[in-house]
Amino acid sequence: MKRALLLAALLVTVCYLPASGSATSVQSWPLFGYDTARTNQGPASTGITAANVGHLRHLRIHLDGTVDSSPVYWGGTLFVTTTYGRTEAIDARTGRVKWRFVPPAYAHVAGSAQITNASPAIDPSGKYVYAAASDGRIRKLDAANGHVVWTVRITRDPTREKITSSLNVSRGLVIATTGGYIGDAPPYQGHVVTIGAASGRIAHVWNSLCADRHTIILPSSCHSSDSAIWSRNGAAVDPANGNLVVATGNAPYDGKTDFGDSVIVLTPNASRIVGHWAPSNQAHLNSSDLDLGSTSPGLLPGGYAVQGGKDGVLRLLQLHGRPHLVQSLSVGALFSVPAIYQGRWVFVATSGSTQAFRFGGGRLHPAWSNHTDGTSPVEAGGLLYVAGNGAIHVYTPTNGHLVATLPTGAVHWQSPIVVDGVVAMPEGNANDHATSGVLDLFRA
Repeated sequence: MKRALLLAALLVTVCYLPASGSATSVQSWPLFGYDTARTNQGPASTGITAANVGHLRHLRIHLDGTVDSSPVYWGGTLFVTTTYGRTEAIDARTGRVKWRFVPPAYAHVAGSAQITNASPAIDPSGKYVYAAASDGRIRKLDAANGHVVWTVRITRDPTREKITSSLNVSRGLVIATTGGYIGDAPPYQGHVVTIGAASGRIAHVWNSLCADRHTIILPSSCHSSDSAIWSRNGAAVDPANGNLVVATGNAPYDGKTDFGDSVIVLTPNASRIVGHWAPSNQAHLNSSDLDLGSTSPGLLPGGYAVQGGKDGVLRLLQLHGRPHLVQSLSVGALFSVPAIYQGRWVFVATSGSTQAFRFGGGRLHPAWSNHTDGTSPVEAGGLLYVAGNGAIHVYTPTNGHLVATLPTGAVHWQSPIVVDGVVAMPEGNANDHATSGVLDLFRA
């Protein structure tokens, strides 16, 4: 009996996989948030430690576009998408651009308000990159040369519906979401689109307004507007069951066809809704422009998730079964997404603070905080990286001790990635409508 128990324990240890559901090489950072669950917990070993992080060499690379999102990385190459849809492959050591894809509509939209903030996603094979553009299309690009393999339109009006959130890849599907442009000019609707990674054909569409319609709709044809899915995560994948989890912005809510200011759980292919939760003051959030969906659910073990919002409340939810509220804490308005470390730590950053919570016993427990602002926190190699206020601040995750600061310019939605001896961090703000930008590289 003891021998059988020991063998079972060994099998559990050997078969354990990260939140993405598949082993991820330390030589890659394939998605925004690192894995499909968007934990923002990167590789355990990065080549950068508390001993050398303060001595990294800094290289500033000038780009022909602003990257108001985060890079992804595979085998020595960084992939970025600029605000007008150029996707570029950059040598992570030298900063040299290896190839550049330019959408056909680039000259028409460059310098306008028609932008994208979506980070690209790398196919699990490493052979392809999926990228969004401000023309409302998702493209599969050959990672070796940038050639287009397929292209698909996920909105019928890219002047109204924006691809804001980062792309995800799970179970052979590319997952994309839509929102609206700054100023909330109707009509538009948030929707989740799943696309066959091999074929480029749309598999399913879930609309957060007019949810009884399962196709890409003309925005003006729906009785309701808004409900953008616009946070950095877009759709996160629950590692327990593959379900997609999203949060929506301001719009009407009736729990049937309209799902404004809600947390939504969808089947892995987005073919149907399996659960949803809206705060009791949803109508107030909607009327006061206090989007619940300014951030996304951070997924924790056991079906728990943390969800912030513009109203400054961090909510602990239970999403398995019938979603419901467990706990509420005041943290300040969140426009970034949480980092989940070892399934036991939650890190959030606002315009005025960085805060850490321990998760245990089905509750969140405040651990440490400071008054330094930041975008989405990232843990990698045992260090916590938070970009903001002209620098990347590097902390010891469990006590908030400041280890180092890495100087950058101003940032907006960006967060760093840390992999293979490199910290990569773009600068700039898409809403400046610039056609140039900067990528900071810090190298061991």
